[in-house]
Amino acid sequence: QVQLVESGGGLVQTGGSLRLSCAASGSIFRINVMGWYRQAPGKQRELVADITSGGGSASYAGSVRDRFTISRDNAKNTMYLQMNSLKPEDTAVYYCNAVPPIDYWGQGTQVTVSS
Repeated sequence: QVQLVESGGGLVQTGGSLRLSCAASGSIFRINVMGWYRQAPGKQRELVADITSGGGSASYAGSVRDRFTISRDNAKNTMYLQMNSLKPEDTAVYYCNAVPPIDYWGQGTQVTVSS
C-alpha cells in the first residue's frame, strides 16, 4: 500500500524555521530519489529539493538553496526538510514524493510565512 504522509507545517514569521517530515512506504522510499515539492496558490507544483536513495547527494532549487536542508533516514523510511530563514514566498503546501513523482500524492502540509 502506497503511503506518503507529510507533517510539520505551520504558521511562522519571516526569518523563522520549520522542520517537515515525510513518512513513506518502504517500497517507494528505499529505491528512489526522493524529493520535496511545493505548490503555492495559483502556481504549479515545483520541486524544491531532492536527495539520492543513499542520502549521499542532494540538490536544491535556487530559491531555497542555502536556506533549506533535505535529509533522509532509510531505517525509518522518513525524509525531512529543515527550512530556515523562511520568507513569505515560501508559503505553499509542501509534498513529498519520488523524483520523478509517482502517480499518488499525500495530503501535503501547509507552510505559511507571515511578513
